[in-house]
Amino acid sequence: MPSRCRFRGLLVAGHLGRVRTLALDNSEEDKTQAELIENMDKKATWDRFYAESRSKTTTFKNFEWFFGFDAVRDFIMPLLQTESHPGAVLQVLDMGCGTSALGPCIFRHSAQPVRVTCADISPIAVQLMQEHVQAKAIQPHNLCSQLEFVELDCTQLHRHCGYSSVDLIVDKGTTDALLRSKEGRGKASLVLKQCLKVLRSSGSLLQFSDEDPDARLLWLETEAQEPGGMAADVGVQEVGEWGNLQGKLKVVGMSGVTLKWKEQPDGKVFHKEGQSSQKKFKKKTEL
Repeated sequence: MPSRCRFRGLLVAGHLGRVRTLALDNSEEDKTQAELIENMDKKATWDRFYAESRSKTTTFKNFEWFFGFDAVRDFIMPLLQTESHPGAVLQVLDMGCGTSALGPCIFRHSAQPVRVTCADISPIAVQLMQEHVQAKAIQPHNLCSQLEFVELDCTQLHRHCGYSSVDLIVDKGTTDALLRSKEGRGKASLVLKQCLKVLRSSGSLLQFSDEDPDARLLWLETEAQEPGGMAADVGVQEVGEWGNLQGKLKVVGMSGVTLKWKEQPDGKVFHKEGQSSQKKFKKKTEL
């Protein structure tokens, strides 16, 4: 009998390719943007992106894909409340963290002790976040919590995380970046399989995406199922829509359906379970 792992898919309306803030050189904006999107699976692309971003300003600013922590905290924080192991340090992985404030915000706000690992393939992004957190002297809500930033290729999570050791993996745009890249689909598949290996059987993987839900669910169904592999419950909820081309999210609410990942007599895996409730978010987070 395969073990079960909870998948939570939170999908955002919009198109990643339209976000103008990804352009690295305004004089060649269209060409640069196209090159970036085609090569978002490559370390050199992100090293260049963060190096050029750093060179343009002396004031650090978190770069957020889609939205910040406050827009999704009500999805994340309940997953960090456990009754089965009270007081246990929960292992949280922010996969492909870039310079997002998401991981540090989990560290700051979790009443449950957590060890938050913010991992990115770019050492420049990792250094920027390490320097920023040290300068801000960010303190945890729980004194037993820990926060670390590591350079890590997420197709090789097993090199940093032990098998079945992680309680929560947050993927905010990382899989989207890989799937949109010219040569990234194979890497996206490897990342998903690595997530399944390092997650506990009670763990959760949150994927934040602007992809069509049907397309993402089909991809998950195809890529994640292996003989003797891990079964999963999959939930999909829409949490907002793009407000402008700078990537500032105007969150207007959420609606969606919950789906259970299990094979049905007709051979299909995904079926609608029910309609989710609506909830509004208005805040924007930055460290």
